[in-house]
Amino acid sequence: MVASAFLEGFDVQRVQLPDLAINYAIAGTGPPVLLLHGHPQTHVVWRKVAPRLVKAGYQVIAPDLRGYGDSDKPTSDPTHFTYSKRVMAADQIALMDHLGHATFSVVGHDRGGRVAHRLALDFPGSVDRLVVLDIAPTLTMYAKTDQEFATRYFWWFFLIQPDGLPEKMIACDPEYFLRRHIAGQVKIEGSVDEVAMAEYLRSYRDPATLHAICEDYRASASIDLEHDREDQNSRIIAPLLAIWGTHSVVGALYDVRATWAEKATHVTGVALPCGHAIPEEAPTELTAQILEFLKG
Repeated sequence: MVASAFLEGFDVQRVQLPDLAINYAIAGTGPPVLLLHGHPQTHVVWRKVAPRLVKAGYQVIAPDLRGYGDSDKPTSDPTHFTYSKRVMAADQIALMDHLGHATFSVVGHDRGGRVAHRLALDFPGSVDRLVVLDIAPTLTMYAKTDQEFATRYFWWFFLIQPDGLPEKMIACDPEYFLRRHIAGQVKIEGSVDEVAMAEYLRSYRDPATLHAICEDYRASASIDLEHDREDQNSRIIAPLLAIWGTHSVVGALYDVRATWAEKATHVTGVALPCGHAIPEEAPTELTAQILEFLKG
């Protein structure tokens, strides 16, 4: 156990689960809230939000997803099942079980939102409330792909290329790729300081991380879609809050609330004045929305 250098008041721990070790930050007492980050970040993306949730009376758990940050990066397989959202969701169930939580609320941003979506479908009895940040459902986004989306979300189609192509290309200059990627999504200047950027870059320079990230995206374009098609008639039963940025690609191209109303039985939605990186760009507004939603 070590004090977090990024999340005030949090300890960083590591737990060995059946098939990998997960790195996570934890603090607080009270009802548990699981925070799931996206790409290209780690649990550090919650540094402006997580301490506020603790002060409001919650226990907050913020892990690094498998393949990201300081969590293990298992070898993948030809079907990409190792990095399917089904497996990544099961990681979170195992983590929360280890911490003694049979039920909990989940807030997922970007890739973490896709893990949270699968978690709520596969483990409906475990999720009290669900918040998804700046995403539409994966199957919906692929089904409605057009030139504008493919141009603005180019990495969805670049990172899924086979045979290590994107890994090798990014590895030539990971800092350039990372900075350009984040700059393209953040609309409020200064939201990602150099200390946080350096931490993201530390992880991004690891070849195993780059491969895991590509496998995450390859899974989303293949086996995750199979799972989603199998569940097209299933609905998330937990109350769901969808939040998106008014200046984000998702906010511009989709009716976000309506897309989630097709996947869940109880949906509310709200837009915040920012880009894609909501936890970093609009932490005060986001925290207020989360707390109001968790109160029911």
